[in-house]
Amino acid sequence: MARRLAAGAASFAEELERLVDGRRAPEADVGAAVSAIIDDMRLRGDDALLDYTRRFDGLDAGVAAELRVNPDEIAGARAACALDRIAALELAASRIRAFHERQLPEGFAFTDGDGVRLGLRWTPLAAVGIYVPGGSAAYPSSVLMNAIPATVAGVGRLVMAVPAPGGVVSPLVLAAADLAGVREIYRIGGAQAVAALAYGTATVSPVDKIVGPGNAYVAEAKRQVFGAVGIDMIAGPSEILVVADGENDPAWIAADLLSQAEHDPLAQSILITDDAGFADAVEAAVRAWLAELPRARIAGESWEDFGAIIVVDRLEDAAAIVDRIAPEHLELAVADPDSLAGRIRHAGAIFLGRYTPEAVGDYVAGPNHVLPTMGSARYASGLAVTDFMKRTTLVGCDAASLARIGPAAETLAAAEGLDAHALSLAVRRGNRPPG
Repeated sequence: MARRLAAGAASFAEELERLVDGRRAPEADVGAAVSAIIDDMRLRGDDALLDYTRRFDGLDAGVAAELRVNPDEIAGARAACALDRIAALELAASRIRAFHERQLPEGFAFTDGDGVRLGLRWTPLAAVGIYVPGGSAAYPSSVLMNAIPATVAGVGRLVMAVPAPGGVVSPLVLAAADLAGVREIYRIGGAQAVAALAYGTATVSPVDKIVGPGNAYVAEAKRQVFGAVGIDMIAGPSEILVVADGENDPAWIAADLLSQAEHDPLAQSILITDDAGFADAVEAAVRAWLAELPRARIAGESWEDFGAIIVVDRLEDAAAIVDRIAPEHLELAVADPDSLAGRIRHAGAIFLGRYTPEAVGDYVAGPNHVLPTMGSARYASGLAVTDFMKRTTLVGCDAASLARIGPAAETLAAAEGLDAHALSLAVRRGNRPPG
C-alpha cells in the first residue's frame, strides 16, 4: 500500500521532506566499472567494442563494421511492422515535428547607440549520438522524441546506438529511425556505446553531444564523458504526480498512476486530492488494475515502495506541494486546470484536464517526453530544438565606437590587474598605458 499523508497534520512538512528526499533507493556503485570500460574503449577502440558487445549482448561480430545496421535493413523495417503501428508512428512523428518546428529560434543583429554592431546567431550541432534502449524493450517513441528535434535543428549527422542481444534490433525502432531521418545505426549498447560515441573508434566517428535514456551504466557513462561531449541530462526513474478532485473516475486516475509505475520499480507515482473518500477509491482501483496488468510486479513494487497519496484541505493547497516535489509529469485532473497550472512553477510537463492522461504526451501530443526528473524541474526543462543548437554572439567596433566604449573597458582591465587586456584596447586608440 502506498503511504498516505494528510496535509493538515502537524507532521506533514516533515513527512513531505522524507517523501521528496528519500524517494529513491540508492543505486549500486557503478562508477568504477563504467570508468574501467571507458578507459578500455579509449585504449583499444574497436577491439574493446567488439569484446563488450560479445560479453554483454551475445553478439559475436567478426569485425566492428558488422555492428552497423545496413541501409537495406533500415529501409525494409517498415514492411516487417504491422500497418497500424506504422500509421501510429507516422502520426506521432508528424505531431512531434510540427510542435518542435515552432521552437526554432531566430538570431538578431543591430547597431547600438555607441555605433557598436551586435548580434546573435544560432547554428546546429554537427553530430549528435542518440542512445536508444534495446533488448527486451523496444522504444520507438524514444527514437522520435530524440531524433526529430535534432533534424528540425539541422544537425548534419545523427548516429543511433541501440543494444541488440543476438544482433536483433526491433523493426519498429528501425522504422522510427527511418521516419526521423537517422541513417547511421550501430548495434551497440551500455557504457561502451557511450564511450564510442564520445571518443570515437576506427569504425564509429565521435559526436558532439549524446542524448537518450538508458540504465544506470549508461547514465553514469554520460556523466563521465560530459565535457568531452555535451549530454542532454542525467535522467532518473520516471515520475508522475496527479492532482485530482472527487469528480474523476477513480479507475482513470489509478491507471494514470500505474502508467509510470510500470516503467521501473524505482518509479514514483503520487496522487494529491481534496477528497479522502476518492483517495480510498483510487487505491482500491490500483489494486484492481494490478490484478490484470502484465507488468504488475514492477508497477506493484513501485507503488508499494515509492507511491503516495496526499490529502489536502483545498485543491489550491496542492500548488505549493507540487512545487516542492517538482515532478517530471504533472496531471491536473480538476475542473479548472488552467487556473491551478498558473500557480505552479516547477514541473517538467503539465497535462491539463480529465481527458489528458500523461500517456498521450509520451507518444502523440507533440511536446517532448524527455523531461527532467528527481526534482530537477526546479532548474531544467525538457528536451528541445535548442538543445541541438549553439548560440554565438557577434561584436563589431569601428574606430569611433571603440573610442566611445574602450576607455571604460581599459579602466576595468586595469582594476582587474590584466595589463595586456588594457594594452590591446589602448593601442587601437593610439595610446599606451603607463608601465
